[in-house]
Amino acid sequence: MTQLMDLRAKVLDREALANGADWLVVAVAVSLPWSTTATGILIALWLIAVVPTLSGNLVRREVASAAGGLPVLLWVIAAIGMAWASWTEVTWHERLGGLDGFHRLLAIPILLAQFRRSAHGIWVLHGYLGSVAALLLASFTLVLFPDLPWHTPTYGVPVKDYIFQSEQFLICTVVLLAFACTDIRAGRWATAMALIALATLFTVNILFVTTGRTTLLVIPVLALLLAWRELRWKGVLGAVLTAAIIVPAAWFASPYLRQRLQTSLHDYQVYLTADDLSSTAEHLEFIRKSISFVETAPLIGHGTGSIPQQFRNSVAGQTGVASLASDNPHNQILTVAVQLGLLGASVLLAMWAAHLMLFRGAGLTNWIGLVMVVQNVVASLFNSHLFDFGEGWLYVFGVGVVGGMVLHARDPAHKANALKLARTHDP
Repeated sequence: MTQLMDLRAKVLDREALANGADWLVVAVAVSLPWSTTATGILIALWLIAVVPTLSGNLVRREVASAAGGLPVLLWVIAAIGMAWASWTEVTWHERLGGLDGFHRLLAIPILLAQFRRSAHGIWVLHGYLGSVAALLLASFTLVLFPDLPWHTPTYGVPVKDYIFQSEQFLICTVVLLAFACTDIRAGRWATAMALIALATLFTVNILFVTTGRTTLLVIPVLALLLAWRELRWKGVLGAVLTAAIIVPAAWFASPYLRQRLQTSLHDYQVYLTADDLSSTAEHLEFIRKSISFVETAPLIGHGTGSIPQQFRNSVAGQTGVASLASDNPHNQILTVAVQLGLLGASVLLAMWAAHLMLFRGAGLTNWIGLVMVVQNVVASLFNSHLFDFGEGWLYVFGVGVVGGMVLHARDPAHKANALKLARTHDP
């Protein structure tokens, strides 16, 4: 009897710790739009809480899968890549700094294992949406009441930066519209209208307050994806026709959007014809140089942490925009390829493909995961988002939590319990 009570106590303690780990992930989701420091602390606490609750078999199952194993494989290659970085005389400080960006990928199989087992993934999604909605309210408050003592460096951006803010608003917009379409088909008009209203506010903020150029490039991709999901080719045609009306209207109605696009176009033209410095010119020059770095070491790259050294070597004797050095190519594929060559870039692309396949099914949970992956892939063509703190952890927790929810729903035991529950409530 004593042994049975001790065993029961251990089980209860393990369940309490597992629930605590789930709540810490909720806290991470709530803090991510707002604070880098708080998010970092909460992630550390989550790891301390979750590791004792996961058996080796649970984690090995996820690492053995493509969705969980390829992120680990990419980290392993990056860790080994520190060795051949010595060929280009990269310091150990830079090698370890280069590996830092890969560390968060190791959390993906842990999250998949945690939320394959847990039924609390929906808490995380609700927490994140509520937090981003609060950020939206704060953004509009700064715009509508400019005389408030609360001042921020960027117009309409309460915390962090406009790139991360607009990307989060876009993700929430596309997800909310899919939920609204489902509610409309089910006849839940009040809920659908509320979701559409919130999505509209997110969109207004993107178009009229502040946005990143990357977000403007991701919008048509996700819009077409949503149209295809809802109505296939009819939806795509409808989206194109709708865009033909909305885009010109937004162009004339939003001076901010008009100025943003005109500046980008002007900077691009200047980059082609002159040598003036601009944000667009810098991005294009960094990408051009990064491609040349890959060409000189195409198979395994220059080693982990070698990007700053490669740029320092490239600016010798240069003037104008060509004289600028960087530690970021502003392209995720090139960021990996410069360090790890085609070997690392292939694993990166395979990881993205595996995560897309993880969310290939129907249903709104799969849609959320698909939006997270597609947004990151497209945005990473113009940024190194996996290695940026906010965008990188958003991807890791998005894929890990939502992917775990998808795996939980596919689990035979879960399906059996759901069927049993349905039969119990069947009149």
